[in-house]
Amino acid sequence: MTIERRRVPATHDDSVLTVEDLTVVVGGEDGPRPVVSNLAFQLKRGETLSIAGESGSGKSMTSLAIMGLLPKPGAKIAAGAVRLGGQDLTQLSEAAMRKVRGSRIAMIFQEPMTSLNPVLSIGRQLGEAIMAHEPVGRAEARQRSLEALKAVRIPDAEGRLKQYPHELSGGMRQRVMIAMAIALKPDVLIADEPTTALDVTVQGEVLELLRDLQKELGTALILITHDMGVVAEMADRVIVMRHGRMVEEGPVGEIFGAPKNAYTRELLAAVPRIGSGDGRVATREPGDAVTQPVVEVEDLKVSFDIKGGILSRVQAHVHAVAGVSFRIMPGETLSLVGESGCGKSTTAKALAGLVPYRGDILLAGRNMAGRTAAETKALRRDVQMIFQDPFASLDPRMNVGELVAEPMVIHGIASGRERRERVAGLFERVGLSADQMTRYPHEFSGGQRQRICIARALALRPKLIIADESVSALDVSVQARVLKLLRELQAEFGIAYLFISHDMAVVENVSDRVAVMYLGQIVEAGTRDQIFSDPRHPYTKRLIAAVPQPDPARRRPAFERSVSEIPSPVRKVGDAPQRLRLVDVGGGHLVAEGAGR
Repeated sequence: MTIERRRVPATHDDSVLTVEDLTVVVGGEDGPRPVVSNLAFQLKRGETLSIAGESGSGKSMTSLAIMGLLPKPGAKIAAGAVRLGGQDLTQLSEAAMRKVRGSRIAMIFQEPMTSLNPVLSIGRQLGEAIMAHEPVGRAEARQRSLEALKAVRIPDAEGRLKQYPHELSGGMRQRVMIAMAIALKPDVLIADEPTTALDVTVQGEVLELLRDLQKELGTALILITHDMGVVAEMADRVIVMRHGRMVEEGPVGEIFGAPKNAYTRELLAAVPRIGSGDGRVATREPGDAVTQPVVEVEDLKVSFDIKGGILSRVQAHVHAVAGVSFRIMPGETLSLVGESGCGKSTTAKALAGLVPYRGDILLAGRNMAGRTAAETKALRRDVQMIFQDPFASLDPRMNVGELVAEPMVIHGIASGRERRERVAGLFERVGLSADQMTRYPHEFSGGQRQRICIARALALRPKLIIADESVSALDVSVQARVLKLLRELQAEFGIAYLFISHDMAVVENVSDRVAVMYLGQIVEAGTRDQIFSDPRHPYTKRLIAAVPQPDPARRRPAFERSVSEIPSPVRKVGDAPQRLRLVDVGGGHLVAEGAGR
């Protein structure tokens, strides 16, 4: 399908967007302070400009200033201009800016679920966006909405118009956001971290989609991200920002090949790469038969009932985990990988005792099933969990010293001065100071909050720590420091890790063994080198192929799209999923029977 492009007169230098000495300030106790300072750049038609940098660098504030969406009354443009086709957007009234916003310049936000109205159907939201800018009726708006959904390759576009945001997967919701952004054929599209929350394969498809739409429409793209792999994959030019200022700018090949600024070099050095990287660890041999595993999982099943009707009878089951078995040895890191909905986090929650399950979970040889509450509580001390969002997992009403001490209070370990000394020691071990113990979670950065969560997990001296997407929300340099800390703690205390992530480059750097999950079952398992150097299952191959390389010279010509969405794990009552049989293809490399042989 072809979408006709609306022609906008080009400026003499073919720059569709020009930012001149932009300065954005926010109010504070000590008066206004700049969050973006003297930023200047030009964006040409059809070009992809990536703005990269860590949290707080001013990336998102720049995009909000361009869109006229700065939070008020806290932030404002103090100086500079934003020219779109010769028109200074900073001088427009809000009413005039509304006509420009969405029609000539559009934005894709990081989290589509918070950007879409949950009570309106997809068709109505798309239609209202079109009718707000163009004098068309509902019938034509619906037809154009349908065309936009087809343009972003959403299957069964007609049926999707009637659905609501919660009925779509994360990748599909992001495609809807892209469809809404391109429906009015804008000159400039700003994508603010559009793939950060997406699985690696969905990310690959969304990036390929943006590239195709850009070629078809000639739209200029501003890509804001902290993922340097995405920058290398997509950008023509790169701006690196730090503390609100541009520290380096240039073609993507020069930025990656010969960075001039020390901060740019540090940023690139922190990026995990498959097969290399400063933080890559050598894999360890699995323990011998005499060594007792920290945890053994045998035929683990977790399902949830779907009820409906007047009598609320069970109508179907969600088979989240459908017969998973593995073991983890002392001091070993086993990574579970797979796309959202494959059962990774549910497996972790079962090990942590957060969801009911069937099957056997043995901690140091002791089965968790059939234990009294007191026995279960004692066993659970050996398994602790680090969650993805540290701010959501820390009680904002307690200071961080109390939060780290809380597990010891619950289990009656130490008291008074001894407990305080233990907490102080934990703070120092994770790179924080003891005098920070009286502060509250909101007073720390994201990386510091994750260190506090690690200290809390260490409080009971566990044998196994479950890290569930524990670094996925962190900037690349902060991520590198947290991963280094985890490795140091593992070497010092002999802790075993169950590492759950959709970032395959991070997994390749930290793992001893890897298990690949699909629809609640393990389809391939083996050592890190077996999985990454010799993947056998088609799904594993697709996951690895989807990883963007932080090297423009290795940019993929195209990413192979999936012909359909992942099947649903929902099944009718009595309809159990087919059990997969894993076959050893050599050296303990297990692959689902019938795949890659």
